[in-house]
Amino acid sequence: MTLHLVRHGRPLVVPGVPASAWDLDPAAYDDVWALRASGRLPGRAAWLTSPEPKAVQTAQLLTDAEVGVLPDLREHERGGEWVEDFAGAVRRAFERPDEPAVDGWEPLAACRDRVVPAVRRLLEVHGQEDVVLVGHGTAWTLVVADLTARPPDLDRWAGLGMPDVITVDR
Repeated sequence: MTLHLVRHGRPLVVPGVPASAWDLDPAAYDDVWALRASGRLPGRAAWLTSPEPKAVQTAQLLTDAEVGVLPDLREHERGGEWVEDFAGAVRRAFERPDEPAVDGWEPLAACRDRVVPAVRRLLEVHGQEDVVLVGHGTAWTLVVADLTARPPDLDRWAGLGMPDVITVDR
């Protein structure tokens, strides 16, 4: 039984549109198909995805299986203006999870309190099955920290590709 946390493929960035509404960049389809062909994902598993378009579209390219959409798997909510030092802002969010790192961002603790229980419920429901969740790097960093009882690995977060996969044996 393995949990596969897939970070979505590269999005089509549209200035002025919230990242939560971005689509998967068609130029990134080959990268997603390469992950599909890589053997890094199980042939049989329960598949679920964040409701964000880039995640749903990534999941649809990765499998022919039915994919459930679970709103609680959405990414750390980041409204507001474009942030030039995005990586620095995310690191601040992890340093002070109870405070918004940037005006318009939810506190990271709110994301953790939404995503982690949702993943734990899914693991209970799917018991002995492999589970593939398609979503987002920051949310998956929180999940891995919780499931492994380790601090969030921000170097791993910074090194995640689009798409990429983190596996956690359970």
